[in-house]
Amino acid sequence: MEIGFSLGSNRGDLVAHMKEAKRRILAYPDTDYVGQSPLYETEPVGVAPEYADLKFMNAVLVVNSRCSPAEWLDRLHALEYEMGRRRTEDRNAPRTIDVDILYAGTECIDSGGLVVPHPRWAQRRFVVQPLADVRPDLVLPGAGKTVREVLAGLEGEVVTECAREW
Repeated sequence: MEIGFSLGSNRGDLVAHMKEAKRRILAYPDTDYVGQSPLYETEPVGVAPEYADLKFMNAVLVVNSRCSPAEWLDRLHALEYEMGRRRTEDRNAPRTIDVDILYAGTECIDSGGLVVPHPRWAQRRFVVQPLADVRPDLVLPGAGKTVREVLAGLEGEVVTECAREW
């Protein structure tokens, strides 16, 4: 099944964190690389004032995997922890790495803390722009529009491409 991941970092060596997360995801033997977006530098969205000056690095990675979304959720939480992320009550606190499952084939899941497709993907240019680079014609379950069409309808929020290869 094709799975799209959104990766983000805003603490430490952002590019190094993004590369390491990608390396770890692709290291699983049941995972095959499909594609990736460029890296984008983005303004923080929804963060506390004390974090407003911390830019984010964001990207999308697409894989084929024989692993279920629930298994990926466990893997991603372990990966984030191993890379130094500590979850707190502040969902938007700075983090070395954040990896979300954007979509998993045509599956719709809302169970045990896992929601797929990601419930806010279409509201966030820092997700939609990189996803449009990889899968512009994809229609996520429940969206009714292609990723390219969703992107065309978004306003605000600036994303700046900073690296094609990572």
